[in-house]
Amino acid sequence: METTAALAGLACTECDASHDPAAVAGRCPDCSGVLVARYDADALELDRETLGDRRFDGVARYADLLPFPPETSMNEGTTPLVPCPAIAAEWDVGAVYVKDEGANPTGTTADRGAALAIAAAREGGTGKVALSTTGDAGQSVAAYAARAGLDSEAFVPTRSTFVAKAMTNVHGGDMSVVEGRYPDAVAAFEDAMAEAAGAADGGAGEDDENVRSLAPFDEPYRHEGAKTLLFEVVEQLNWEVPDAVVHPTAHGLGVVGSHRAAKQLEAAGLVDGTPAFHVAQPEACAPVVAAEDAGADDTEAWERPDTLVGALEVPDPEGGALALDAVRETGGLTTGVSDDDALEAAVTLAGEGVEMSATGGVGAAAARELAAGGHLGSDDTVVLVNPVAGNKENDVLRSHLMRQGV
Repeated sequence: METTAALAGLACTECDASHDPAAVAGRCPDCSGVLVARYDADALELDRETLGDRRFDGVARYADLLPFPPETSMNEGTTPLVPCPAIAAEWDVGAVYVKDEGANPTGTTADRGAALAIAAAREGGTGKVALSTTGDAGQSVAAYAARAGLDSEAFVPTRSTFVAKAMTNVHGGDMSVVEGRYPDAVAAFEDAMAEAAGAADGGAGEDDENVRSLAPFDEPYRHEGAKTLLFEVVEQLNWEVPDAVVHPTAHGLGVVGSHRAAKQLEAAGLVDGTPAFHVAQPEACAPVVAAEDAGADDTEAWERPDTLVGALEVPDPEGGALALDAVRETGGLTTGVSDDDALEAAVTLAGEGVEMSATGGVGAAAARELAAGGHLGSDDTVVLVNPVAGNKENDVLRSHLMRQGV
């Protein structure tokens, strides 16, 4: 695969070792740390005018700022940035926008990372990709794997939404529905990957597939693809950097990607400054919030996760330390909110026409708390990330209304 001119290699976030992207497919071979792409800003030949002149959209629009062009793209990205003036007035802030990721091909922000990760897997000769997921990323990976001619398998908990499970199969992906919650799906996935690795080490036959993990932060490209959300936000705001971006957070792919994007844009001289990145989690599963409150360097596993917002019920986030870095380096905050507040916030945004998901409602409820606590200024531009289409989580939203007698 032909890499972009500015790509200088892969760097480990733990030991800072550098690696050749052509030689490394997963985590750091030295310490198993998370790998990120490293760029040479001086080699980047890109300016605002060049981007403005491009007549194509999607993640590929920002190929210069990525490791390589996503050859399996389905025009993911270029999602709406929807102004919500009534919410801005209610919160007494300058402006509120919803970055509506439900407009992606499979209705989730995971499509951004899947486009890059699947392209890298195909180029690396992988026959099959696999991951553990709360649901939506499994559907996304199945769709992009099908487009690339690869097999895929998702390990999901029983509580994963019907839509995600059904569409994973519709796209031709295999699916293992694991009794229990997300950690049980992770355990089943890890057992399957260990079995596959053992078969390969033992001299698997030619018909056995080379399986690559696309679990969060197990390879560098899902969080690289996630960067494009902030690239778009800044361009959609006419190159004005928003004051705050609120990310509903599970493993941390979204906020980590946005943080990396902000630093890259600033290093390239395309913008001045970075937003404050705020992490929002359900208060019944908030390991990043707990780690920030404790002043810890990394998250600890949440003992008894129990939230209605299943997409965010990730008690042991793989990107917890990196999410904390994103918050602390930008002056952001972490906020836990109740399920009822999250669902009510989603319904309130729907009153402005935005099909906010329950997952997105966690971010909206957190932003409302930040505004009420004086952490968002009267002139601030606030972006709420809606990671998944509202109609993929319609059951929990409808149940919330029914409990109110609607």
